[in-house]
Amino acid sequence: MQINHLEDFRKKVSSGKIAVGAVVTLSDMAVSECAGDCGMDFIWIDAEHAPHTLDTIKGHVTAVRGTGCAPFVRVCDNNAGILKPVLDLAPAGVIIPMVNSAEEAEYAVAACRYPPRGFRGCGVRRATRYGETNFFDYLKYSESEPLVIIQIEHINAVRSLDAILKVPGIDSICVGPCDLSGSMGILNQTNDPELNKVIDEICLKTKKAGILLGTAAGGLPRWKQRGVNWIALAGDCGCMAQGFRQVLKEARDV
Repeated sequence: MQINHLEDFRKKVSSGKIAVGAVVTLSDMAVSECAGDCGMDFIWIDAEHAPHTLDTIKGHVTAVRGTGCAPFVRVCDNNAGILKPVLDLAPAGVIIPMVNSAEEAEYAVAACRYPPRGFRGCGVRRATRYGETNFFDYLKYSESEPLVIIQIEHINAVRSLDAILKVPGIDSICVGPCDLSGSMGILNQTNDPELNKVIDEICLKTKKAGILLGTAAGGLPRWKQRGVNWIALAGDCGCMAQGFRQVLKEARDV
């Protein structure tokens, strides 16, 4: 749908370019508008680790409508009741954390699609532009959007990865390096050889399956080698803190 710039995002990744985005944790919708106006390809509205409400999520999703930025929302759990009102805000994609089995992946996909393909409840407002778009035209769009993005961030998910990748309807795999490292007993030891061997395996299998690969992590050169299609390289708090520190350093060095 044009209101969420998913076409722009798909065009970017299908051209072979990497879509670059920013994680949004702060409630002020100006953060997302700024990210979009600065040229970010997508935002990652983090409703798992940040204190977002449906109202703040809605504010961020609508804030980027006037830019070229696609809004993704990471929900806090693989739960249809949590997903449903977020889906009704018409984001470009939903990121679903801690999916550790094929059965959980099947549930996630079904929760994001209307019957008969899935069991998503129907309460359309924004996605039809408040009635401007014909409902049945919207239904056709809804068969392939929003993107269903599954997070692989636990060693149990890695063990089930072959089966997960066979689940119809998964649009993208998102690697979660930090939680994955924690499940391996090496929390945030991002340079650990065994961790990176596992991440390489996830990326290789995802690419072979023809599924989009994404993450939120640093180290773009290595992720580029892995074939990442989209990556959140920055976060609002981190960018702000970095800017503050730079200003203070320059001031104190005078």
